[in-house]
Amino acid sequence: MGQQIAVVEKPSPTTGVRRFEANRNLTGMGHEVFASAADAVGPRPSAKLARELLATGEVSGVRIFGNMITVQLAAGKTGSGLDGVVRDLYQYWKPGMEMPTFDDVAPDAPAAAAAPAGGGTATGPEAEFLARVPAVLVERSRAAMAKWKANH
Repeated sequence: MGQQIAVVEKPSPTTGVRRFEANRNLTGMGHEVFASAADAVGPRPSAKLARELLATGEVSGVRIFGNMITVQLAAGKTGSGLDGVVRDLYQYWKPGMEMPTFDDVAPDAPAAAAAPAGGGTATGPEAEFLARVPAVLVERSRAAMAKWKANH
């Protein structure tokens, strides 16, 4: 399951460089360079792809611009299978994987109604508001309103 990316390997005039063209834009309008996995931080598609390519041990650097992926091969490596890494970027379910079970999920805890910050008991819309809004925000709101009323 998931979406496969169509990948075409393009020829490169430079030895030790492989270029791939994908049918999806991975960076938007920016050019991204990854020299190590430490450079590939965050959930962006380009960073995720760079982490996966660098983890193969075949690649020493990755450059991505739009839908073009350029990889610098590590010394003595052939880069075989890199197109599969790009193709399976969004493939989150692969044949042979065991389906997760959700039997051990903790039951939902009942929402505890928040006590009104000023003491007393709230009813109606105020009670619903207090049940949904964290107490610290209610206190901050009341303090701001008191400050505003004191100045106006």
